[in-house]
This record gives sequence, structure tokens and C-alpha cells, in this order.
Amino acid sequence: MDERNTIIEAMRQAGEPVNASKVAELTGLDKKVVDKVFAQLKKDGTITSPVRCKYVLA
Repeated sequence: MDERNTIIEAMRQAGEPVNASKVAELTGLDKKVVDKVFAQLKKDGTITSPVRCKYVLA
């Protein structure tokens, strides 16, 4: 859950739609980890995609 919170906080601070590569860059996490957490966040409705391949908090 710590990675999840780190990613959510990075997205909140970015203030714009971001992709997994940008979140990985901001957090220092591996992109594969970010992709995995993004899948979970999309599934539970925490993030949405206003632009193809970019996400914001719902």
C-alpha cells in the first residue's frame, strides 16, 4: 500500500494528467510497479483518463 500512496501523492502534486513514465520519474519507482498500481487504481475508480494514456485522480 505504500507504493500506492506514493503514486497518489505524486499525481496530486503534479497537478496535471500524467502517464506511468512521468509518475515513475517523480517517485523513483520502477515503471512496471507504477503500471501495476495504475491498473489497481483504474479498477477501483481512484484515477480516470481524460486523455489517452494519461491519468488524473478521480
